[in-house]
Amino acid sequence: MTLGCNHTIHKSHHHFGWDNSFNPRLMIASGDTVEFKTTDSSGGQLSPNATVADIAKLDFGKINPVSGPIYIADAEPGDAIKVTILGYSASGWGWTANIPGFGLLADQFKDPALHVWKYEKGLGSPASFSAGARIPLRPFCGTIGLAPGEAGHHSVVPPRRVGGNMDIRDMAEGTELWLPVEVAGGLFSVGDTHAAQGDGEVCGTAIESQMDIGLKFDLVKDAKLAYPRYFIPHRGEDPRGKRGWDATTGIGTDLFTGARDAVKGMVDLLCRRHNLSAVDAYMLCSVAGDLKISEIVDQPNWVVSFYFPRAVFE
Repeated sequence: MTLGCNHTIHKSHHHFGWDNSFNPRLMIASGDTVEFKTTDSSGGQLSPNATVADIAKLDFGKINPVSGPIYIADAEPGDAIKVTILGYSASGWGWTANIPGFGLLADQFKDPALHVWKYEKGLGSPASFSAGARIPLRPFCGTIGLAPGEAGHHSVVPPRRVGGNMDIRDMAEGTELWLPVEVAGGLFSVGDTHAAQGDGEVCGTAIESQMDIGLKFDLVKDAKLAYPRYFIPHRGEDPRGKRGWDATTGIGTDLFTGARDAVKGMVDLLCRRHNLSAVDAYMLCSVAGDLKISEIVDQPNWVVSFYFPRAVFE
């Protein structure tokens, strides 16, 4: 598809890890759109002709490159960057691997495995698995975030409160994401594109697939977000979802704490938006919302999301 954005970030404009001292590749204003050319999460080390022997050769220093960073004018700590996902342009191939030492059941699946996928670039048909299974495609970016306020170089693998490798499968076309700003300009980067994934990404990889992404950026002053939140316009055939879903997140080393933070974030959002008491918002969360593990493999931090349907307040 033609993404038709104001600016372009090319594949060569990428980096590994997060560091707020990186020079921005582009400076934009609120309201601008950017097309990002990305590489797959292997950093180009795996190809459509890859075999399982290539898994042992992976250089993990080149894993999960992200395109950027870009500087959003006037963004300051305490603000938020609203990122609207305009669309994806797919490559038509991808890979899924069991990488020894990585994944939720790494102690049980110790040998490498690899499946190379080929799919329609137009995404009109499911992708076929070797065992005959067919996977509906829904492209999204696994890594999307801002630079952390803490100085120094930080691994891209664990997500954090400014986003990053969250692997939230609902970062699909039409989703709106709010990211808390910790440094001037935000320093936004994106990558790790996927053709499909289940909640949790339990083996550690999705259908890892290079894609181009179109994004729109809006500055939200004085947002004071604790963690990222997002809005998705649709989520399957659930009758609650006819007006879309708001979602709040908790990110950290403990799933229980993450779940609490995600629910507290939604209670705060409902109170502000609908003038509810905290206990009424809490009870509504219990009867209408969904708590999900979005990512449980990018140690040491996990991502929990809490979804609430806007249709409740029609």
